[in-house]
Amino acid sequence: MDDRDNERVRIGIVGCAEIARKLCRAIALTPNAVLQAVGSRSLDKAKFFAAENGLSSTGVRLYGSYKEIVEDPSVDAVYLPLPTSLHVQWAVAAARHKKHVLLEKPVALDTTQLDQILEACSSNGVQFMDGTMWLHHPRTLSMRKLISNPQLFGYLDYVYSSSTFCAPPEFLESNIRVKPDLDSLGALGDLGWYSIGSILWAVGYELPVSVMALPQITCNSAGVILACSASLFWDRSPGCQEPTEPASATRRTVATFHCSFMAHMSMDLTIIGSNGSIHVKDLAIPFEENSASYEFTPLAKFVDLHIGWSAKPERTGILSEIPQEALMVQEFASLVRDIKRKGLPPESKWPEISRKTQLVLDAVKKSIDLGYSPVYL
Repeated sequence: MDDRDNERVRIGIVGCAEIARKLCRAIALTPNAVLQAVGSRSLDKAKFFAAENGLSSTGVRLYGSYKEIVEDPSVDAVYLPLPTSLHVQWAVAAARHKKHVLLEKPVALDTTQLDQILEACSSNGVQFMDGTMWLHHPRTLSMRKLISNPQLFGYLDYVYSSSTFCAPPEFLESNIRVKPDLDSLGALGDLGWYSIGSILWAVGYELPVSVMALPQITCNSAGVILACSASLFWDRSPGCQEPTEPASATRRTVATFHCSFMAHMSMDLTIIGSNGSIHVKDLAIPFEENSASYEFTPLAKFVDLHIGWSAKPERTGILSEIPQEALMVQEFASLVRDIKRKGLPPESKWPEISRKTQLVLDAVKKSIDLGYSPVYL
C-alpha cells in the first residue's frame, strides 16, 4: 500500500439534508477520505445529525452555520447537499476559501449560475465534481468498453432513459424539490439530471443539435415541474456508415427521456446500436449495493417464420468492493490529494460533464417555456 493512502482528504458536509446521511456513510467507507466537520443552519441541527449518524464521539467538528465550515482551515473539501437555489452562493464561497467542491445535483438553476461556480473553482485551483454516483460504478466502465467496440455494438442509433418514482402526498406538498424558491426545476432537475446525463454519457458527451420538450408536462400549483419528457437529436458526421451504405450517408442519433415524481420507480437506460443493444433497469441506484448488471443482446435477428429471436440477452454482472457513492468520494479525494501533493491541475473532465448536462437541461426548460418548440444548441 502506498504511504499516501494514510493521508486522507478532510471533508466537511455543508447542510444536513437526507442525502447527507448517505455521503456521511460513504466517507466512512472511503480509504482516502475522512469526515472532518458538519455544518448546518443551527448548532442543534448539526448535533442532531451527528447523533443520528454515530458521529458524537468521533471528534467531527460541528458548526451552527455554513460560513463557519467553509472558512475552517482544517477542511480540505466540502460536500454541498443544499437546495439548488443556494448552490451558487455557497459553492463560490467554498472555492474562494480554497475548498474543493463536491456539489449535489442538479448543480445550478441554469448554466449562468453554474459558470459562476466553475469560474470560482478554476480561478482558485480547486476540484469540482457533481454528485452523480452511477458514473463511478465499475458497471459504467464495462458498458463504455462495449459501446466503444464498433464490431460488437456498431453505430449508436437510439437512447432511452427514464427516471421516475411515485412521490407520496407529503412529498408533493412540502419537499424542497417542489418549492419554487428552493428547487424550481422540480423533477427535471432532480430526476431529469440522471436521464440527460445518461444520454450524454452514451453519446460520448457530444451535445445534441436540438432539444425539444414533449407535450404535455405536469406542474404543481406553483409551476414546478412534476413530470416531463423530451427528445434530443444528433446529426452525426459521415464516417461511421455500415458497409452497405453510401459513403455520403449521414447517420442520425435520437434520444428520449421521461422523468416524473408521479410514476412507479424506474431507472431504465436502453442504448440501441446497429449491431447490439444494452438494457439497464437500475442505473442511478443499483438493486444491490455491491453488485450490478446489464444485458447486452448481440446481432439478433428473427428466426425462420418469425417465431423467436436468434440471440438472447447476455447478462453481465459487475461486483463492487465498496458502494458507488464511496467510489465517487474516493475518486474525488484522489484528485484533491494529487492537487495538494503533486501540484497537478484540477481534472477538467468533471466540470465539463456537469456543464454539458446543465446546458441540455436548460434547453429542455427553454423548450417548455416556448411551448415545446425545438431549441438548437
